[in-house]
Order: sequence, then C-alpha cells, then structure tokens
Amino acid sequence: MTGYLLRQSTPLLFRMQATVSTLERLWGKRTMCSGITAMAVARRCLSTALCRHRRHTESSRVSEAGRERLCSAARAHNVPLAKVRAYSSGTRLNGELLFRQLFESESSTYTYLLADAVTKDAVLIDPVLETIDRDLKLIGELGLQLRVAVNTHCHADHITSTGLMKTRLAGLKSAISKLSGATADILLSEGDRITFGKHHLTVRETPGHTDGCVTLVMKDQSMAFTGDALLIRGCGRTDFQQGCSKLLYNSIHKKIFTLPDNCLIYPAHDYQGQTVSTVGEERTLNPRLTKSLEDFVTIMNNLNLPKPSKIDISLPANLVCGVHQI
Repeated sequence: MTGYLLRQSTPLLFRMQATVSTLERLWGKRTMCSGITAMAVARRCLSTALCRHRRHTESSRVSEAGRERLCSAARAHNVPLAKVRAYSSGTRLNGELLFRQLFESESSTYTYLLADAVTKDAVLIDPVLETIDRDLKLIGELGLQLRVAVNTHCHADHITSTGLMKTRLAGLKSAISKLSGATADILLSEGDRITFGKHHLTVRETPGHTDGCVTLVMKDQSMAFTGDALLIRGCGRTDFQQGCSKLLYNSIHKKIFTLPDNCLIYPAHDYQGQTVSTVGEERTLNPRLTKSLEDFVTIMNNLNLPKPSKIDISLPANLVCGVHQI
C-alpha cells in the first residue's frame, strides 16, 4: 500500500518506493543491529519522504491530491508528520501566497518576490540592476503579473533595476518613500498599502539610515521587510545620506520592535550568510539595539566604515528610479 502511494505522488518520491516496499516485506522482523523493528524503519522512511514531498510541492505545481495521499498513508501507519519551516527562500508559504528570497552577491543585497498564488499579482522589493534578467525570468516562469517594484530606500551601494524593468514590463509601477527625494510612480507615506491580489504590505516609516527608509509589513504581521534600517544582528549605518543614530534607534524600537515576536525579519542585506531573523530575536539579541540610546549612538559614531564603492553612481541613478545613464 505504501509503495503504491509513493508511486502515485511524484518522481522525487518514486526513488523511495523500492526501499519502502522491501521494508514492508520485513514488517515486524527485527534488524540485525539495533533491535529496531523494520516497521519502525519504514515509518521513518515514510516520514522523511513526506517531509521531502512537502518541500518539493511548496516550490512546484505538484497537486494537493498527491500530498494528501501521503498524509493519509502516514496517518494509517501512525507516522508523525514532520514539521516543516513555513518560510524560507524559494518557498510557497501556503496555497495563497508565493514567496522568493533572491540574492545579489556583489552588494550582498536581498531581493524579495511576493505574489498572490491565485490572481498571480506580484510585488518585487529592492531589485538590483545586475540581476534584472534573473528576476524577469523567474517572474515569467511562475506566470506572475508584476504590479509594483518598490525600493525600501534610496540605495547607495547598488543601482535599482526598477526603471529599466518598467521598460520591459508593461503596466509596472515603481514605488519609494516620498521622503527619499527620489522620483517614482508611487510615493509612499506612513500607513500606505501596496496591494497584490488579496494581500498587501503596509508601509511603516523607519528613518535613520536615510530619511526615506521604510519597513514593509505583511497584513498579518507575519513578515517585515526592513530594508537597511534593521539588519540581522545589526542595523544600517548612519554616517552619511541624512543618517541619524538617534532617529534610527527610535524608529526600530517604535516601528519594528512593536511587531509580534514571531514576525520574520527580512533585511535588504546580509554579509554573513544569514537569511532571516525574528522580531523577538533582534529585540533580545541584537548587539547594538539592546543597548541604551546613548550607548547605541556611541557605537554608531565609532564604526569607521569605508565609503560605499558605488555611492557616486548609485545615488544619482536611484534618485531617478535607476535609469540614469542606462
């Protein structure tokens, strides 16, 4: 029975069929070494297969019926359903929302793609010029209609692709904070919503790194895209481009740390290979933001960071939606 169910699900699980079928024939017998019954081993195999199947189906178009057949088999043999992370790069969060976390290596920038899985309306956050072909290819492969490309602030370390992307996708609109001083189709303010299908992102103004920094929060407050304001175990610098340490500290504590503890934090950059954090983690573990305001200002005033290598070309370009001299 188990082998039949595996064959009916997906090629990923077909490779498990022979192993599980063999274990079924040994059902009730004991293994040579540990004394664990073959039944227990088979249960483990089925649980592992189900976990792999879930990860596979979240990023592909395998039917829900196949997944349900596996779940039924697991329940029939008293197999515990392994927990799977709800959020990760390249994962469909549920049947209604699609999510991708993409990376540009030169500036260590994260680009985020969110879409309504039913209507196919999509939003792209912080796209980078060097990866425009990758992003457009993925959007096309997934059959999405990109409605808005939004920048969390006027970047200094890379050029946004929003301007060029608008020439390649009909109907696409660019968005950025109205306090950034940059031009865009949509100028965002506190409380504005960026809607895609039945979902939306709410704008929270979080200045301090720049005057025009915003954090974009999912309507259920399950995810927050914090740009350069809050990073994983760090924060954006405040020594140029209208930076203000006191303002950044207050922005993060009042606009981000007031979100639920389990709200996932997705920053615009990471330089250590980290992909996601939570509000609860950063509120209690962030080495800068757990300090007093006075200590935070002292830390920020003594970072002595080098000037971003692309600032002289990135800022002028990003002030006009990234199309300067392209």
